[in-house]
Amino acid sequence: MAFVSVPKDLARVKNKVFLNMTARQIICLSAAAAVGLPFYFLTRGYIGTSNAATGMVILMMPAFLFAMYKKDGLPLEKILRNVINVKIRNPAIRRYEVENFYERQEVSTKSKNGGGKVEKKKKR
Repeated sequence: MAFVSVPKDLARVKNKVFLNMTARQIICLSAAAAVGLPFYFLTRGYIGTSNAATGMVILMMPAFLFAMYKKDGLPLEKILRNVINVKIRNPAIRRYEVENFYERQEVSTKSKNGGGKVEKKKKR
């Protein structure tokens, strides 16, 4: 009897369209091929094969990242949008200024009657 494993979290299951890739991956990889391959074939005669291949990889890498990279279930463009919102558009503002407890140097001296007297030392 054949058994089929069913994942517990069905939200992670993506519909595969062609060659076990999602539509998003197909679109991004097609865009990478549309940019990288012409660059390689047009420049390999001028800058050499290895330099043209390196340039092709550098041009195709962003599309590969947008197609494949996910962190915590978020694709790369949502991660980049969140980083831009937090770091650039709405940077954190420190609203309260706290007093550094260790910056003040207090030394307690005992008087004759046993009570403690606090003296502040000045910074040099």
